[in-house]
Amino acid sequence: MKLLYNANIHTLDTSHPQASAILIEGGRIVAVGEKDALEAIAHGRVEKQDMGGRTILPGLTDAHLHLQHYGLSLQKVDCETKTKAECLRRVADRAQKAKPGAWILGHGWNQNEWTDDSAFPAAAELDAIAPNNPVYLTAKSLHMGWANTAALQRASITNDTPDPKNGAIQRDDKGRVTGILLETAMSLVEKTIPDPSISEIESAIEKGPIHFMENGSHRRS
Repeated sequence: MKLLYNANIHTLDTSHPQASAILIEGGRIVAVGEKDALEAIAHGRVEKQDMGGRTILPGLTDAHLHLQHYGLSLQKVDCETKTKAECLRRVADRAQKAKPGAWILGHGWNQNEWTDDSAFPAAAELDAIAPNNPVYLTAKSLHMGWANTAALQRASITNDTPDPKNGAIQRDDKGRVTGILLETAMSLVEKTIPDPSISEIESAIEKGPIHFMENGSHRRS
């Protein structure tokens, strides 16, 4: 056990707002009070530390979310799947409902967690299921993006496009872009994606808290 004493402890407990000692065991607070009283309930080997009048405050946890960002994220395809096939199925389902030319956005894929194919995906796979829409899916790490041909074209990315500083456009062994963008190369596509309209933001802010209370942080496809 550990006993910190001769401290200025603010407990935030209105019935006992201040104390001078705190007893800790296994990383957990056992009791807060005065040194003599805590010594009486301590057991085993007790490490004592004189705090010299230092102030001790309860740990502060900043638990928050960015409501607009969270609400807008719910509109993206949930790509956090165990297989690439399931990820593609979800994108295909969204493509069937989307207007031609509208962006299809998604987030959460991780090829290392796919049980059916751990290789990097390619633009052609998205082209086959969403031929009429630009598709852009960010990886769970947020360090990679997966784009289809339409999205690459909107960003004017070709086989000859140079890698940006601190980023890379992945290419195959023949020098052709694959659809995977790394680090700062992601911004080449992201800057071409239209900003959400005011009405879309309002809708996201309205729906976000409802979904969060019903489902916690779990996202739906």
